[in-house]
Amino acid sequence: MTSRAAQQAIVVRGLRKSFGDKVVLDGIDLDVAQGSVFSLLGANGAGKTTTVKILSTLVAAGGGRAEVAGHDVATDPDAVRAAIGVTGQFSAVDNLLTGEENLRLMADLNHLSTKDGRRVVAELLERFGLTEAARKPASTYSGGMRRRLDLAMTLVGDPRVIFLDEPTTGLDPRSRRGMWQIVRDLVAGGVTIFLTTQYLDEADELADRIAVLEGGRLVAEGTPEELKRRIPGGHVRLQFAEPGDVRTAQRILGGDAHADGDALALRVPNDGSLRSLKALLDRLDDESIAVDGLSVHTPDLDDVFLALTGDSGLEKVTNR
Repeated sequence: MTSRAAQQAIVVRGLRKSFGDKVVLDGIDLDVAQGSVFSLLGANGAGKTTTVKILSTLVAAGGGRAEVAGHDVATDPDAVRAAIGVTGQFSAVDNLLTGEENLRLMADLNHLSTKDGRRVVAELLERFGLTEAARKPASTYSGGMRRRLDLAMTLVGDPRVIFLDEPTTGLDPRSRRGMWQIVRDLVAGGVTIFLTTQYLDEADELADRIAVLEGGRLVAEGTPEELKRRIPGGHVRLQFAEPGDVRTAQRILGGDAHADGDALALRVPNDGSLRSLKALLDRLDDESIAVDGLSVHTPDLDDVFLALTGDSGLEKVTNR
């Protein structure tokens, strides 16, 4: 590891894992900045959950190295565990206990004093909107309430890095958005979130950076916008005030420009980057053509996922 690791919450180099003859992780590298949301995407069986288990010290790696919160997961697992929280696909809530009792149990497991435990429990119940239901059995909670309680239990130990493995599976749209806001608030407070999800809109909404796993390897990594620009189909819609401007612009741009129906507009292939947009507008400005309006249309993460997690799509994208 280099000195750059000190600026990262998670640093992974050449991580490998096999179960029998099946290779699940085939030498992946990751860098997750402190105080950010990093999302790992991939189809079922791509290795997302295995990655989380290795980084949270639940499973030993088969090769490579990984550091979490500045500690090696293989040689200093206790320090890693003290710095992290894990919220898995399935709730760790005890249905026989109340919400308050679940949190008190976590406070005891984290060796908090009675006074500190009561204070932390009260703060978390208030923070997660569970105060009124605090003394009701968790078995009576809705799906969204259970997930909020599950995450609140993770926060009892004041973790610096939180692994969220499919955190909103099965939640209704309102509960999902509530969980998203909780994640944003945690990151605003300096917590690092390592998120795995199959909801692509969730990754698009929350992640600062995204990595895509396919066949145990990382096939792409970048910001959501960077990944979208890698996929064909992006274009700019130019709106004009006069029919003459449309015809002149189409002549200048040649085969790149196509009339957008009966509207005074042209569709021009474009990746949406600042450089390509500036080049396009400069060409029109050189001919004194006024653009009345401009909108950028890029592929969404569904398009990215489908292109990168299929053999033919992957070849198409990586050979561009």
